[in-house]
Amino acid sequence: MISKGLVKEVESLQVYRHKNSLQTVGYKELFDYFDGVTSLTEAIEKIKQNTRRFAKRQITWFKKDKSTTYFLPENINRIIEFIG
Repeated sequence: MISKGLVKEVESLQVYRHKNSLQTVGYKELFDYFDGVTSLTEAIEKIKQNTRRFAKRQITWFKKDKSTTYFLPENINRIIEFIG
């Protein structure tokens, strides 16, 4: 995300930082960086950590949902059969 321009994007959105949509992983940490609360290195490390935590919560949530069907990306025929 950083190499794709997240820092510049967040910088341009600072005036909207109070919006709910910007209270997400990546944005919150970089707002702290722009406020001088953390260094850029610390913000990036927090983004990595919070992304892992978010992904883990998603996995836990999906595991509880018995209607979810998982596919391996290379199993095209099974995917087509499922949606067809």
